[in-house]
Amino acid sequence: MGIGIDLIEIDRIERALERYPRFAQRCFTPAEADYCSSRAYPAQHFAVRFAAKEAIGKALGIGMTRWHEAEVVRERAAPTAILTGGCLSRARDMGVVEVLLSLTHSRGMAAAVAIVRGTSPRQ
Repeated sequence: MGIGIDLIEIDRIERALERYPRFAQRCFTPAEADYCSSRAYPAQHFAVRFAAKEAIGKALGIGMTRWHEAEVVRERAAPTAILTGGCLSRARDMGVVEVLLSLTHSRGMAAAVAIVRGTSPRQ
């Protein structure tokens, strides 16, 4: 039903985290922030989740401005997304039954692909 991709420089997110104390609160749920902050290189994990949120917004055709409405969670090995609010409403309107995510990061870049799968053709 929809596909989205996003690529971001990890140091861009790292600078945002350093310069703007509320950046993490504004863009990530408490669970996401806790997870990322617990890792050896938090900026890398924040960046890939930021890319995932952007990719989800693109896959839904709405862009991403409601950062807390798409939460990236890890269930076992594969990341998944929990949608709420306007993102969930849009997904329901589209007939979305599943959001598939693929996340990756290298030394300097983070990328995400989101695919929204549904039961009916896009209207």
